[in-house]
Amino acid sequence: MKTLSQLMDMRGHRALITGATGYLGQVIAETLAEVGADLILVDRPGSNFLDLESAIINTWHVKVISLPCNLEIESERDEMIARVKSDKLGLSCLVNNAAFVGSSILQGWTVPFEDQTLETWRKAFEVNLTAAFHLSKSFAPVLRSSTQGNIINIASLYGELGPDWKLYEETSMGNPAAYSASKGGLLQLTRWLATTMAPQVRVNAISPGGIFRNQPQKFVDRYAAKTPLGRMASESDFKGAVAYLGTELSRYVTGQTLRVDGGWTAW
Repeated sequence: MKTLSQLMDMRGHRALITGATGYLGQVIAETLAEVGADLILVDRPGSNFLDLESAIINTWHVKVISLPCNLEIESERDEMIARVKSDKLGLSCLVNNAAFVGSSILQGWTVPFEDQTLETWRKAFEVNLTAAFHLSKSFAPVLRSSTQGNIINIASLYGELGPDWKLYEETSMGNPAAYSASKGGLLQLTRWLATTMAPQVRVNAISPGGIFRNQPQKFVDRYAAKTPLGRMASESDFKGAVAYLGTELSRYVTGQTLRVDGGWTAW
């Protein structure tokens, strides 16, 4: 029987993380590097790869490459996929973390339902769902050939639940239909892939609750009041979930959604 440290050991394996330079992406990358995985960091052109690369290499002494890619554009995804496959170094873990989250200034996004646009709907689905399908399909043969092949999809509680609009009162924040619908689709894709890619590849999802990112204090207070643990999440709260699902600690777990939500869905 393997020890826990042996089950967690990803030395000799490689992980690809999309949205790697974002707040959550950085934690995912650092966590997988800590358990020994070499990394492929994928994010939009112009992202600050250098600081993240340097920090990971200097701390965990793993191999890291960075690949700029706009996941909204199919041809750029094709180029990135071909680049990864071309070096013949394999892939054991794919983390579909990148997400189109928009902003309050994006036209047709955090606006009343009747004003939400088809353009932003399409953008959200292309990044949040279509790209995850595309990468999972394209890397399936490589993942199947690994002894630890697995996919982690980063979803959201709003892929499972409708929004409580009282949280957003007196703020410029919102909750677009496209974000919730695309994350809901990602959760169902997780289950579909799990039964389709078994037994060689495990596929699971992490469903985060709200993460503190200097939101308006009124929103933060209301959110905390609805959460059993009494606060919003921090990025570091996800390290354990990533280490669990990305390694053999979860070798008999597939098709599952791990909610990291402070108990939000418990009542």
